[in-house]
Amino acid sequence: MAAVAHGIRTVGVIGSGQMGLGIAYVSALRARVPVLLHDRSEVQLKKGLAFMDKLLEKDVAKGKVSSEDAKDAKDRVTVVSAEQGLSGLRDVDMVIEAVSEKLAVKEAIFKELSAKLSPEAILATNTSSISITKIAAATIPEGQTAASSEGAKSASRVVGLHFFNPVPVMKLVELISALQTSRDTLDRARAYAVACGKEVTTSQDVPGFVSNALLMPFINEAIMCLEKGVATREDIDKTLKLGMNHPMGPLQLADFIGLDTCLSIQQTLYTGTGDSKYRPSILLERMVDAQWLGKKSGKGFYDYDA
Repeated sequence: MAAVAHGIRTVGVIGSGQMGLGIAYVSALRARVPVLLHDRSEVQLKKGLAFMDKLLEKDVAKGKVSSEDAKDAKDRVTVVSAEQGLSGLRDVDMVIEAVSEKLAVKEAIFKELSAKLSPEAILATNTSSISITKIAAATIPEGQTAASSEGAKSASRVVGLHFFNPVPVMKLVELISALQTSRDTLDRARAYAVACGKEVTTSQDVPGFVSNALLMPFINEAIMCLEKGVATREDIDKTLKLGMNHPMGPLQLADFIGLDTCLSIQQTLYTGTGDSKYRPSILLERMVDAQWLGKKSGKGFYDYDA
């Protein structure tokens, strides 16, 4: 297939947490596209920008990036404040949403994006498990139907672009088409991911897609082994690291992903399929209840420095 020009002159990123900041980073540094970074939390925005500075400094120190390229990347990122809201993204050619894994939150965001952005702008979600088709349906304007030309056009520009954590390091992006996604949207989204320096795989719009339909049951099973006392956390992780050559064990990986995120994805698999094999571990549920969320909260299956 001939190369497709992504045509993205400015990209908006919603959410300045680990994922959103990482997407902004590769967009500014690799794709060399101006980035409008938005978050409802000013504190999180400051934290995210400070982290980007740290990443750039580290890459310069390692000789991976020139100081000039690092400065250019930093200059390409502009903050869209909470006061400006999503209206501050009205001129972007593409927006990538990277907020919490909650369907209602994403539906509200995409409904607003559909109303406030250019009808030509691509609306991408970084969801790791939620139905892209449901998110796309939320963009249908009031008074329109899924079958109307305006409703169909609005939903056709929604696509799943699932980056992996940490985004600057991980080479993969999972591309997911909703039932409504147009070929043009899909091709341009793929071209943009490649411009960010990523390899792209595609998945059907099923719960968890390919990546988490395989990974989360594996992690959930490891948690159940711990819950049942089959082995200690150290021996579970060591078995997978040394016996299967995994870079880290499943419990440590769960801590790095965030136990709340793991639970949310596992619940999506369970409710989305109705298959009992996806039932979340009770221990995982209780740890989230306790706010032991893993590395980001300082405590999960292991303890971490603040």
